[in-house]
Amino acid sequence: MNQLNVLILDDEKRLTEELTEFLVESGFQAYEANTGKEGLMILKKQAIDLLILDIRLSGENGLDILKEVKVKYPNLEVIMISAHGDMDTVIEAMRLGAIDYLRKPFRHIDIRVSIERTQKFLMLQRKLVKLEEKNSLISKNLEERIEHHFIGVSPQIREVLDIAITASNFPDTNVLITGESGTGKENVARIIHFASKRKDNIFCAVNSSAVSDSLLESEFFGHKKGSFTGALTDKKGFFETSDQGTLFLDEIADMPLNLQAKMLRVIEEKKITRVGETHQVAVDFRIISATNHVLDKLVDEKKFRLDLIHRLNTLHIHIPPLRERPEDIEPLLLYFAEDFSTKLNKPIPPIDKSLVHVLKNYDFPGNVRELKNMTERAIILSKGRMLSAQDFPVNACHKSTSPVVDPKLNLEENEAELIRLALHNFNNNQVAAANALGIQRMALARKMQKYNIGLLSDHF
Repeated sequence: MNQLNVLILDDEKRLTEELTEFLVESGFQAYEANTGKEGLMILKKQAIDLLILDIRLSGENGLDILKEVKVKYPNLEVIMISAHGDMDTVIEAMRLGAIDYLRKPFRHIDIRVSIERTQKFLMLQRKLVKLEEKNSLISKNLEERIEHHFIGVSPQIREVLDIAITASNFPDTNVLITGESGTGKENVARIIHFASKRKDNIFCAVNSSAVSDSLLESEFFGHKKGSFTGALTDKKGFFETSDQGTLFLDEIADMPLNLQAKMLRVIEEKKITRVGETHQVAVDFRIISATNHVLDKLVDEKKFRLDLIHRLNTLHIHIPPLRERPEDIEPLLLYFAEDFSTKLNKPIPPIDKSLVHVLKNYDFPGNVRELKNMTERAIILSKGRMLSAQDFPVNACHKSTSPVVDPKLNLEENEAELIRLALHNFNNNQVAAANALGIQRMALARKMQKYNIGLLSDHF
């Protein structure tokens, strides 16, 4: 993508001047306006890629300007900013077409990160045809809406996407996504949401481990003004915010037990009661949860409720680690190299074939996220030459020691022995064995009963 053209529309002249200076120093082309009229005049004269718009302007409503801009310039992306915005205003801005929202005061790094996210979204729009040629597995509709690419050519990733698209056709069905850190669990959640009938409503992502115990009820259920010290206004919680949309619960294994019990009730009744109120509010949302833990093990340790797993795990999607699908490394490397080269205004470097070989012999404990970070570092330090193994500080001998199923065995021809081998390789962990075999844990249990297979001893 060429240099991004950004228009800042805010009635605080000091702020627009400061942001303009920062953006120019960061490599963007920046314009500033202090009234809606000035801003619209600039939009007429200049090809603007991104508008940073204050919700409250002197004598003007930023949401009204947002409506007008989206009618006249439907492809223009808008980041809303405000020192006064409440959750209702944020939701309204998103429904009107804003791509992001920042609360004042914000740091320069916050606005830069938001712009870079938007820039990535614009790249997806402008390079759709080219990216399709690079084996992107996401439809045009999804590429217009999803922040990050989900790229791969392996049968495992095609299966993941297949199940995700199936899940999107059932917008009320809860989905559990498992996989190691860095495999792209939130990306899959976004694919499901934006391909479903809920796509025009909010995708509310919550890190279950980041909410403090003292604020659990308020954050999830909302509260009434004055219900406790510090409750200065009415507030909607995550459940209510996600009404008609999707509530994505990341790190679900870290959710406290007391909240798990309340979560179970909300899923069953689809009603919530705000803290400090007595009447119930009906809510309609789909839950997509994610974890890198083995939930069955946590159930055995009394750290997670089995009945909650049953509610969350109507559909299960497991994303294999990158080391188990090395054929995805090259298309991911090509995408990241082009992506970072474009963002950093550098020529796209050729890739040495030996580099791909080296990376395929590395086990990537950090998965796709690690490959992405490695590629960014390589592009930053590159001087226009071919990317080689020297640019990627990995130990090529660092092969995974994780047991794998013997590829010579075929499940259909020798199913019972393959199941025994999987149970042995994974120390009788039925979840891990089922994942390695590509089946659900309950399916594995049925097959074990069918073939009279018990848990194996240490001798094999």
